[in-house]
Amino acid sequence: MALARKLGLIEAVSLSLSIIAPTMAMAFNVTLAAQAAGSAAPLAFAIGTAVLAVVGLSFVSFARRMAHAGSAYAYIRASFGPRVGFLAGWLLLLTYLTFCSATAAMVGRFADEVLANYGLALPGMWFVLAVAAVLLAVLFAYRDMRLATRLMLWFEGASVLAILVLGIIVLSQLGAAGKLSLAPFHPAASSAGWSGVGFALVYAVLSFAGFEGATTLGEETRHPHRDIPVAVLGTVLLAGAFYVLIAYVQVMGFGLDRMADLAKSDAPLNELALRFASRSFATLIDATAAVSAFACALGSLAAAARMSFALGRSGVAPALGAAHAMHGTPHRAVLVCGGTVLAGLVVWGSMVGAGDYYGYLGTIGTLALILVYLGVTLAEAVSAGRRARAGWSALGIAGAVLLLWPLGNSLFPVPDPPYNLFPYVVLGWVALGVVVAWLRPLGSDATVNEEISPIVAGE
Repeated sequence: MALARKLGLIEAVSLSLSIIAPTMAMAFNVTLAAQAAGSAAPLAFAIGTAVLAVVGLSFVSFARRMAHAGSAYAYIRASFGPRVGFLAGWLLLLTYLTFCSATAAMVGRFADEVLANYGLALPGMWFVLAVAAVLLAVLFAYRDMRLATRLMLWFEGASVLAILVLGIIVLSQLGAAGKLSLAPFHPAASSAGWSGVGFALVYAVLSFAGFEGATTLGEETRHPHRDIPVAVLGTVLLAGAFYVLIAYVQVMGFGLDRMADLAKSDAPLNELALRFASRSFATLIDATAAVSAFACALGSLAAAARMSFALGRSGVAPALGAAHAMHGTPHRAVLVCGGTVLAGLVVWGSMVGAGDYYGYLGTIGTLALILVYLGVTLAEAVSAGRRARAGWSALGIAGAVLLLWPLGNSLFPVPDPPYNLFPYVVLGWVALGVVVAWLRPLGSDATVNEEISPIVAGE
């Protein structure tokens, strides 16, 4: 049975937004960017927006021609064949699984911050809430994707609104005191100049990770060739504007001469809320961040299930390539992915704690994702070249070249342990994918077709 085609633009946008989780990005990644670029962190996010917009155009080009649950798997397969396509989907599956497990842990971490605002603590509560978040995400993803995506949009929208209000409060108070400056948008604001901005770009790319999530709904969206491209590019541009603004708010809120404090802050938005608003508002920020983390876990699980569905259908695991007779969802894939995510939490997360678990899995997932993005941009360069579309081919090449900057900065200089091991984890996952594909030879996949499907006629 095929997946149910009943989703629209709102659902497509919701999935991409929930996976990139703008609230989560601003709660942690500005701090990381400030460690590398100092007060030039907003400049890194502005450049990151431009880079990901170029990369996003390759996804847009493919989405206008193909509607497939496998997303990058189908795109790369169409250009480079089934083996390379499978490995791309295999890597993207790793990304979605790690993001789901990591952000589920952060549901509990943000709940701990809520209690900490009042001097309270419940040891082990984060783990219980993380497990509960995964189980609830499985329930929603299994039964009704339309309801799930609407919930994701409401959850993420509420958290983004709360942060925007905080930003307005901070900037209005600083403006009244004459303390606003455009210095954060100049590379000289970084003690390491362009080198520091380049390293901070890694965290900017991390903040956009998952913007392509809407493409996994290609077989469930009523007008995929119209709605998916809008969702993908719209997510990058809207999130980019939000990131630049809130990165600027954090830099100016802490003060240009206090970047060391921002760089070592565990909860920068919480600190700003306490300083410029109130404890109650800080609690609201933490609570909405927990909700955003759940939305990200749900969106990542939904995307992982659809990737498993597509890979299973290609011949690797046919049982996963089945849709529920009533709900029209990839129900078996949802259960398998949910079980995998829970196993990670129990085996690894319970030992290292929520914060480190998020950092470790986020790094692994992002390294895998950059490789997938490279594959898609090169696939578009080849595909457009075959169709004599020089402009799109050039955009694909440009996207690939631009991605080499954050990829190189994430590998060299070699990071401290255990982060120095994570590239080998990704390589090990690739090797496992090669073995899986060898043991279960890939058959022809008639669903991978570069021609615009007949659905377009009804759009």
